[in-house]
Amino acid sequence: MLKTEAEIQKVYEKIINDLSPHEQLYLASLILNNLAEKKVMVIDESETWTQEDQNDLVALSLQYSNEVGEDSEELV
Repeated sequence: MLKTEAEIQKVYEKIINDLSPHEQLYLASLILNNLAEKKVMVIDESETWTQEDQNDLVALSLQYSNEVGEDSEELV
């Protein structure tokens, strides 16, 4: 079982690098199809913004723009 990026790199250099571009694409297709069948989650959901996060950002942005707008009106 491959465990580290270094081990994966060694496999690539020993085996995959010697394959033709067509063979490499075929292998990539097999790997991606296998992952799709397993429904592997490629996106790390912990790093994405929830709808609540986005709503908070919009609310704070609007609040800030109102405050900045009020300050600039006082300067006129």
